[in-house]
Parts: sequence; C-alpha cells; structure tokens
Amino acid sequence: MSKIKKEKRKKAVPVGIGILVFILAFGAGVASKQISPSWAKEYSIKWSDDLGTLMEDIPYGDGEANKFDLYLPKDNSHASYGLVVYLHAGGFTSGDKSGDRDMLSWLCSKGYVAAGINYTLFAELESGKTNGASVLTQSNEIKAAIPKVIEAAEAQGYHIDKLAMAGGSAGHALAMIYAYRDAAESPVPVAFTFGAVGPSCFYKNDWDNYGFDQETEEAYEGCAGIFSAMLGEMITVEELKDGSYLEKMKPIAAAEWVTPDSPPTVVAYGTHDRIQPFKASLRLKAALEENDVDHVYLELPHSGHGLQNDSAIQKQWMEAIEEYLDKYMPVE
Repeated sequence: MSKIKKEKRKKAVPVGIGILVFILAFGAGVASKQISPSWAKEYSIKWSDDLGTLMEDIPYGDGEANKFDLYLPKDNSHASYGLVVYLHAGGFTSGDKSGDRDMLSWLCSKGYVAAGINYTLFAELESGKTNGASVLTQSNEIKAAIPKVIEAAEAQGYHIDKLAMAGGSAGHALAMIYAYRDAAESPVPVAFTFGAVGPSCFYKNDWDNYGFDQETEEAYEGCAGIFSAMLGEMITVEELKDGSYLEKMKPIAAAEWVTPDSPPTVVAYGTHDRIQPFKASLRLKAALEENDVDHVYLELPHSGHGLQNDSAIQKQWMEAIEEYLDKYMPVE
C-alpha cells in the first residue's frame, strides 16, 4: 500500500469514530426524552378531527424525506394566523415528524397553524460512505421547506403573517439555525423561537462531554471526526489547532448568528447533559444577553439531555413558551 493510501486511511478513521460516537450518543438522548411528568398532559393533546384538519406528507422537495404535515385549526375565520413549525428530535440520524403529533395538536388547539417537517437523516451506507446528509444539508432543507409550508396553508385559506421556529434536541438546533441564520430570508417574520437541548455552537473545549477539551491527539482526532460528520465537510486536526475551524463551522453554529434583531427566545438545558455540551449553551446565553434579545434561558441543575430530573423548571419552561406565544404571536 502506498504512503498516500495509508495517509488517506489514517484521515478517515477519526471521521468514522466521530460518526459512531455521534449516532450512539444522540440515540441515547432520544430514549431519555420518553419520560413525561404528569403536568405535561396540559401541553399534549391527542389529534382528533374536532381540532381541525390534518394534511399529511405534503412534499416540499425531491428527496424521499422532503415532506411535512400541516395542522389547520378548526376556526378558519381569522384574517391571519401564526405558523408554528416544530422540528423533531433524533440526533440528526433518526426520528419523524409524527413523533411530535401531540405537541403539534396542542399548538393547533390554541389556534395556530402548525407544521412538522421531515428532513433527510444522516446515514452510514454499507459501503462505509455516508448518504451525504449533515446538519448543514438538513438546515438547508428546512430553509427550503418553510415557503412551501406557508404556500400550503395559504392554499387552504389560512393567511400566515408570522412564524415561530421550534424543536427538541436536533430539531431545536435546526430551528435555531433558521431563526438566527435564515430569518432575514423568511417569507414572513420570525416572531419567536423556542426549544430545548439543541447544540448551538462548536468550540472544541466546550465539548468536554466527549473529552474533546483534552490536549491529546486522540481528542483532536475525535473532535475532527464528529465536527466533520455534523458539517458534512472535512475539519482537520490542523484547523482545530489554529482555530480556523470555527469559521468553517459557523453555518451550523446558531449562536454565532445571534444579533440585536434576532427573535425572542425561550430555551432550556440540563447542566448534566452528556449528549450535547452544556458549556455551548452558555455561549448561546451570552450571545442573547449581549445582543439584548428578549429571552428566557433556563438551566435544569439535576438533569441531562432528557430534562428528566427538574420537573418544576421544565414546567416553568413550558409556561414561558405559552407566555411568549401569547405575547409575540397572539391569536386574534
């Protein structure tokens, strides 16, 4: 085997490790989110035709996953409606819009047009290669979907005049990217964004939950692998060491796009999160504060990625979401 081929194989190993760690870690996080306290029933409604009309699997692109569900409230008499998009969790590798049906039904019951959007999930093929999906491609699919969602609502007689972007975990990350990075290109104003435990930025030392804060070659190679998998473009050890990786990661680093014009925000993070780095959420908090963005940032001091051990604060988070919806997207 030539020296060049050996070098290529050596470079590929960290990426593979990063992919594996990412899939296993975020998969565990999805499982943890199945825990629901009793009060959560207030914000979770089973769909029925009494709530309105549910239109499923509306296409927005050519990809197999490029489909969305549209929830139209029973009362169609308003001159305009707010649209709430809620993006599913799943570590960017799994999940489906149908998993958030109870949340979307609750939003519809409050008088909002609601939508769940699928996006192409990251997958490793039998050949050892990937299907080309990444957080970047997923964020661009969501960007392409929003006009189609609005068009579909308008075609049914529901005029959309404002938008809220939301989601959990991976879906929260994608929602924040749209709300902060893409809002200026949105067909309607982004009035509000909310969610929980979504990774918002990519500073190597913040990712200490994976040991990437260590100054070892293993840490650098592991970080290069997982960041490359998320971006869909090679991040090298050299770029990590000289700091140039931060600019390359910016397209999927929501916190880096926060400005004084960013929409009001409600977020929650567990301080013991082993899936996405809690320290990264502190950078998001700082960005919101420095830019005077109206926000609620909640830390759950006994919880991990599932926010499972701080029921009272989790309830406070949901109450803040409802308060901000009423404030920034009132149903009139």
